[in-house]
Amino acid sequence: MQAAAKTIALPCPASKTRHGFVLGKSLGRSAQKRVLPLNQALWRDDQNGSSSSSGTDDRGVVESLAGGFATFLACGALLAPLSVGGPLGVPSAEAFTLTNEEKRTVNLFKKNTAAVVNVTNLGMRPDAFTLDILEIPQGAGSGIVWDKEGLVVTNFHVIRQASEVQVTLSSGSQYMAKVVGIDSEKDVAVLKIDDNNPGELNPVAVGSSGDLVVGQKVFAIGNPFGLDHTLTTGVISGIGREISSGTGDRALQDVIQTDAAINPGNSGGPLLNSNGELIGVNTAIYSPTGASNGVGFAIPVDIVKSSVDQIVKFGRVIRPFIGISFAQDRSIEELGVQGILVLRTQDGSPAQKAGIRGTSRDEYGRLLLGDVVIGLNGSKVKNATDLFRALDKCRVGDVVDVEVLREKSPEHLKVRLEANN
Repeated sequence: MQAAAKTIALPCPASKTRHGFVLGKSLGRSAQKRVLPLNQALWRDDQNGSSSSSGTDDRGVVESLAGGFATFLACGALLAPLSVGGPLGVPSAEAFTLTNEEKRTVNLFKKNTAAVVNVTNLGMRPDAFTLDILEIPQGAGSGIVWDKEGLVVTNFHVIRQASEVQVTLSSGSQYMAKVVGIDSEKDVAVLKIDDNNPGELNPVAVGSSGDLVVGQKVFAIGNPFGLDHTLTTGVISGIGREISSGTGDRALQDVIQTDAAINPGNSGGPLLNSNGELIGVNTAIYSPTGASNGVGFAIPVDIVKSSVDQIVKFGRVIRPFIGISFAQDRSIEELGVQGILVLRTQDGSPAQKAGIRGTSRDEYGRLLLGDVVIGLNGSKVKNATDLFRALDKCRVGDVVDVEVLREKSPEHLKVRLEANN
């Protein structure tokens, strides 16, 4: 039996005759006893059903076939322990073990998918044949469940020019939603599910974007088609970026750049940190083809929170303004001056009340340049972006120090900021 044990340890022992007799003999008498009755049975069938006179030759062939069959069964028995959960040794799903990092990612995804919805932009268009007005989808994106009352936050460009908006929850339930308010300058829109009982809502955990660092791991979740959710991972590639909003004159400032893939339809979805907290709202990708190529952008959640709070409270975003019209940056650069050239001040505006001068012409038609704003509350102002960034740090009613160049001489003026219209 020791020799048999050594032979059994082999996956499938070879035989010179390739008919399995070596294996049958090496398995011992018990195996031969199991094979012989089969040989005899086969031989009896051949004897009863055939008038062949080959005798010994036919019996040898049958014995060889029976031995080969026994070898097949024995090899299968030996290979069976090597096969884990599936045929041909293919491991089953249970055989794979996730790393701790993978488990955290899976749990983060499962926990936050219920907070991500699909947002469909519905437009009204006439039918080409009947001229009947039809309501058809003209765009789609993702959204974030903000609270249990049914508020949903998404990008303004997702719902732009929509006649109606439809929200699809992770459960597949669809509801119409009304637009509570928008902040086109920050590409933020706030929706309210138009249903008194939309079911169980799972709002996202809102974090902070004030302490983000380059290299920090992030997760982007989207629901672009309303069928299922998508997850991409990456890191923060840059902070404080500036991109075109695509919806207004002002650029989006202090934007988060990430290499997590933000594909078309994922706009308005959440960008999460490793704790599953919202740190940004996915808004755009930089790509000549329209597909993600490793450069995605998200609006910092601190900016989003400010816009959402004002929209919920006032129905719109109230920002402080000075009340000036100014020349394009390229025009002022040609004059060899860095700053904001004031073209005119609005009637009754804070700038006019503070005595800021606009550009005019004298009695002979010669151009008299107005004040050039070069600073606000100690921050240097070289272009329009610097001015907007400085104003974003202020509130309505604040008195700010505005530094201007007037006839090449610096002056400081006190301006009390008012709410924009």
